[in-house]
Amino acid sequence: MTTSAGPDPHARIDAVWRLEAARIIAGLARMVNDVGLAEELAQDALVAALEQWPESGVPDNPGAWLMAVGKRRAIDRIRRQQRLAHKIEEIGRDLETQAPPEFDIPDDEHIEDDLLRLVFTACHPVLPTQARVALTLRMLGGLTTDEIAHAFLVSEPTVAQRIVRAKRTLSEAGVPFEVPEGPDRAARVSSVLEVIYLIFNEGYAASAGDAWVRADLCREALRLGRVLAELAPGEPEVHGLAALMEIQASRTRARTGPSGEPVPLLEQDRGRWDRLLIRRGFAALLRAKAIGEPPGPYVLQAAIAASHAQARTAEETDWAQIASLYEVLANVAPSPVVELNRAVAVGMAHGPDKGLELADALVDEPSLRGYHLLSSVRADLLERLGRLDEARTQFERAAELTRNAPERKVLLDRAASLHWRGPAQ
Repeated sequence: MTTSAGPDPHARIDAVWRLEAARIIAGLARMVNDVGLAEELAQDALVAALEQWPESGVPDNPGAWLMAVGKRRAIDRIRRQQRLAHKIEEIGRDLETQAPPEFDIPDDEHIEDDLLRLVFTACHPVLPTQARVALTLRMLGGLTTDEIAHAFLVSEPTVAQRIVRAKRTLSEAGVPFEVPEGPDRAARVSSVLEVIYLIFNEGYAASAGDAWVRADLCREALRLGRVLAELAPGEPEVHGLAALMEIQASRTRARTGPSGEPVPLLEQDRGRWDRLLIRRGFAALLRAKAIGEPPGPYVLQAAIAASHAQARTAEETDWAQIASLYEVLANVAPSPVVELNRAVAVGMAHGPDKGLELADALVDEPSLRGYHLLSSVRADLLERLGRLDEARTQFERAAELTRNAPERKVLLDRAASLHWRGPAQ
């Protein structure tokens, strides 16, 4: 086996792990039919690499090396537990008869099948949403518990507990390592997409902390979305989510000012939007539409994002089209947040009074209590109507409710900029 030595083997090991972790865990999970055990075996292989590669050099095919070590640890584990003797013989024969002198790794088709199974398993609805997110980032993204904790501003022990409980839940529930079929598949696809989009949204507009954008989380979600689009090419909503994230990610450079403050969509320098990501998003949207099924929530949201991307200036935005798309979205996937977004679009297309009417109807919605964007949207519409005192109150309320420091400053600045101009209209 040829090896290559580098100036920083630990950095190379970290890079290899990020690239190969999901494939190795997926391949081992197919063998042992237990995601938690598969991750432990993969971690054992990583420890072996950390012990051996600094001295021996990084193998030419590090993924195959890690997979082979993981397989051998799987056999050892089974032997120690004195069970599945026939499985030991089967795995042993497979290793002896199929492995060439250079370590073997599954072919591309098997890798893709295993990865898709791992995606559906990590995002299984039996797990709470936070556990799905943590497990997905750990197993598919190769992130450490510390990195996940930092990204979501929670403690490392909290993330570790979520991951441990998630693996235990999957094992106790007997969740099979497979891609579901029929009605179950649609439900599971929805769960997978929800997890990936939650990761993206936390990076796109951080819910708390001192940064408005966390580009690393956006990149990770985008990577997972692209992988899923390759693994499930016949799922229109998968392409819809990929399109939505590509187009939204294209605005990243323009979404913050010199001090890291949020820059609203209509005030962004569109020359800083990434045209390559926009083209990728349009291509993914066309793939979704070409499948020929009625548009789902992510396809519709991607179409809305595409409408924004097509406008060369804020003034050229086709708000009437966007309002119509939100109306369709509200019928396909009704939710208070969708209705709030529709209020913004209607306010731009048909006047702030029409938008405020929709936003005011959400004031008593239980799920939006404490949701700062409801107050922020109402404040903006009130300001455009000249009801400045009410607008100031709503901006201040939104600032109290948000947990993101840069966003809070922007909201307070807007409140301070409003001056009393007479009685409310």
